[in-house]
Amino acid sequence: MDRLTYRSAGVDVQKAEEFVDYIKDKVKHLSKSVLLWGAFSSGLEIKGYKQPVIMMSADGVGTKLKVAQHVGIHDSIGIDLVAMNVNDVITSGAEPIAFLDYIATGKIELEVLKRVMDGIIDGCKKAHVPLVGGETAEMPDFYPEGVYDLAGFCVGVCEKGQLITGEDIKEGDVLVGLPSSGFHSNGYSLIRKVLAQRGIDYKERIEEFGKSVYEILLEPTRIYAEDIRKLRGKVSIKGMAHITGGGIRGNLIRILPEGVRAVVEKSLIPRNEIFYWIKELGNIEEEEMYKTFNMGLGFVLVVGKEDVKKVRDLVKDAFVCGYIEEGKRDVLLV
Repeated sequence: MDRLTYRSAGVDVQKAEEFVDYIKDKVKHLSKSVLLWGAFSSGLEIKGYKQPVIMMSADGVGTKLKVAQHVGIHDSIGIDLVAMNVNDVITSGAEPIAFLDYIATGKIELEVLKRVMDGIIDGCKKAHVPLVGGETAEMPDFYPEGVYDLAGFCVGVCEKGQLITGEDIKEGDVLVGLPSSGFHSNGYSLIRKVLAQRGIDYKERIEEFGKSVYEILLEPTRIYAEDIRKLRGKVSIKGMAHITGGGIRGNLIRILPEGVRAVVEKSLIPRNEIFYWIKELGNIEEEEMYKTFNMGLGFVLVVGKEDVKKVRDLVKDAFVCGYIEEGKRDVLLV
């Protein structure tokens, strides 16, 4: 009987070390100095705050991963991972200061994971947040060959007195939306089911959009951090919602205080035809579409009437999409 080794059991430590070296080389170009990168833990100094509050998020990209892995395109999914976490953290008013990733796979395929990491680093650049560390777990017999899973973790910081809680939202305030770049990273289990039932391959070209199906589906999630930085200190933002799983109502209601309801006017949301394409393909009811997808509305700010023009001047594609009125805490789509 041959002597067993960790490598013969399916775990290649040398490849893991090569991957870490690749990451080290890539992240040295990111802004902000990281303390103890590559040690057992790493972090950043927090300077310039009197009463710092640390805000954190953890998220993944769901079954959008299956599309990426099916067509062998792995970089954009890394951007999604950063976006899903950073977009959550900034809703609190916090500035993202650190990002970490977790990659789990049955077998390390260096070129595949390098492309994933390239996407993560690209996302970090777009968000202006350093990658401070992470974990790559090689788990043979747990994940099938060619399959990997991702999770991300973001840390943000803000002054305690500048935390955006939504408690000041009142009747007469205005909902200002920022467009999504597409499906973002939600609803892919439904999308994949629709495409499978209709026998549509990911590589099929959709002439209506001038793109293949996978190009439509793998459009990276928009990162809103830079948009919010443009507003910081210039606009009094009362609440922010990142529109992810659960759709507009399921996410916007999370920031509303008792005694008010948000009224979202669907006709004011810029129409993105990809949502209506999947709606028609799957014969999906409109209510279900708004429960599952962002429908072109990726991020919502609540501001006073006096600040609407400032927001639209500073963020060029911002648009008014509704208002706040008195009533039972709720979100109405009209």
